[in-house]
Amino acid sequence: MSDTSRSAERDRTSPHDITEAVVGRFDATTDSRLRELMQSLVRHLHAFAIETRLTEEEWLAGIEFLTATGRACTSTRQEFILLSDTLGLSMVVDAVNHDGPSSATESTVRGPFYVPDSPERPMGSSIADQSGSGDPVLVSGTVRDTSGQVIQGAIVDVWQNASSGAYAVQDPTQPAENLRGRFRTGPDGRFSFWAVRPTDYAIPEDGPVGAMLRAANRHPWRAAHLHLIVSAPDHVAVTTHFFDGESRRLDSDTVFGVKPSLICHFVPHHPSEAGSPDGADGPWFTLQRDVVLARLTP
Repeated sequence: MSDTSRSAERDRTSPHDITEAVVGRFDATTDSRLRELMQSLVRHLHAFAIETRLTEEEWLAGIEFLTATGRACTSTRQEFILLSDTLGLSMVVDAVNHDGPSSATESTVRGPFYVPDSPERPMGSSIADQSGSGDPVLVSGTVRDTSGQVIQGAIVDVWQNASSGAYAVQDPTQPAENLRGRFRTGPDGRFSFWAVRPTDYAIPEDGPVGAMLRAANRHPWRAAHLHLIVSAPDHVAVTTHFFDGESRRLDSDTVFGVKPSLICHFVPHHPSEAGSPDGADGPWFTLQRDVVLARLTP
């Protein structure tokens, strides 16, 4: 090989050279956290392309997929959250940010169907504003701190899907506030409300996330659950689920949200039993489950 050829080979720009050049462009970023995030993002993105020897066709397909994901987002649908959820990123972010005491209730993903400012309802009332939403279930428990002290004034913000599989925010045939509400604990720290027994349901499949799942031979189903955000002054709020222990999807929840500590037992009751809801002509259930919050550290 001639000296000229050797020199040209040494001067050839490598993928590593490009990565370091891009990382260096962020050196002057004055926000240190932004600098850290962007430089790490560049290194990992470039490493992915190098490791997989990403083709130009695959790169363009990825760009088109992300473009379609953005176009699928509306005021009531967040396709990027669905993407994050189905890739397990949402659960990783949750785990990184909620590594509190083991005695506190474990957290899980919020999901894309949360609506803020649900109506505050009387303790013991129903969140079902539409008949036929599902089999009634009386949910009750106590909000405590990790030392066992009850917490007065805790807010239990709950929402769920109807037996059809859809949340009210997805389904114009449901009242806007159907199957969601907020409850405030009293001096005893207790909460209770009537909900409906949740069912397994499929996340929206008509967008790019659904196409990704089909291409990967993955199902779109979530394990049956109730959503809750429980908060109180001077305590760390928790976003969590009460999972139905009889769900078929506990081992394959499509957003990886199931944690063993969050699996619950719904106790069945006959309509003739005392305490049955008004007009009950079929099975109803009870679920007793406490929520434990960690105290905020100074």
